[in-house]
Amino acid sequence: MLTSDLLTRAVELLRRGGVIALPTETVYGLAANAEDELAVRRVFAIKGRPATHPLIVHVANAGELASWARHVPEEAQRLAEAFWPGPLTLVLPRSPRATDAVTGGQDTVALRVPQHPVARAVLDALGGGVAAPSANRFGRVSPTTAEHVRADLGADVDLVLEGGPCTVGVESTIVDLSQGEPAVLRPGGLAVEEVERVLGRPVPVRTSSSVRVSGSLASHYAPRAGVVLSEPGEVASRVEALRAQGQRVGVLGPPGLRLPSDVPRYDVPEEPSGAARVLYTRLREADARGHDVLVACLPRAEGLGIAVRDRLARAAAPRPPET
Repeated sequence: MLTSDLLTRAVELLRRGGVIALPTETVYGLAANAEDELAVRRVFAIKGRPATHPLIVHVANAGELASWARHVPEEAQRLAEAFWPGPLTLVLPRSPRATDAVTGGQDTVALRVPQHPVARAVLDALGGGVAAPSANRFGRVSPTTAEHVRADLGADVDLVLEGGPCTVGVESTIVDLSQGEPAVLRPGGLAVEEVERVLGRPVPVRTSSSVRVSGSLASHYAPRAGVVLSEPGEVASRVEALRAQGQRVGVLGPPGLRLPSDVPRYDVPEEPSGAARVLYTRLREADARGHDVLVACLPRAEGLGIAVRDRLARAAAPRPPET
């Protein structure tokens, strides 16, 4: 519960250059005053995030667009009216208010209005924007509870605000409107089909772009265990082959999969939005069991299933060497 005293403390910390964790409907964010460059750079340091990897600025309402972006196209206004507050991020040409620390040195800024009441209360009281990537170490599984944040970041965060489990469970959908034609640069908690419905035309999902955005690296959202992707009909044979190699194997997929009874399984709903809601929690549960490999059953490529497939593909990608 967010009391008035706790809200006051959170806002004072942000105004003094502190870094707090706060809930959004997508995942928990690691938030700093977006106009305090030193505080923003502390976010990068806590996460271990490359300074060229831009952050999303969370603002209180769509009226803030004009102060953070130097140009707001009509299609951006339509999307903001339809989906804010909610799991949609818009990439627009930046105004002078958006510093290099937030944008990664690009000429664009990513903006969103979160829906969670705790995040909205903080933004309203602050009267400004917060730069808030997911509250975890860079490249790892995003947190969807306050307990996940504490387990990942510990005392590195000045304050963790409780807000219960995140209701969407995967990061926002990022739509680039900085170069004329709209494009989805990261599928997420808003279905691509919904973006297309409002804009009245197809919107491509681009796996690569000259515009850098959060969560776009090949390897991301990764548990400690290796991840092997599988279509539903191939899960059992993948498990058998991996176990024959001496691997400790778990399975992430819908409850109906036919598997040997001694294979640890981490059930996710077959329905895509349900799968998105529990995905990161299940990946963390699997890590707690110490598996070598997690065989992940891919959901249907529709609705939020597109975002879940994207996260699993990045979790399964070759990982950069540990430093």
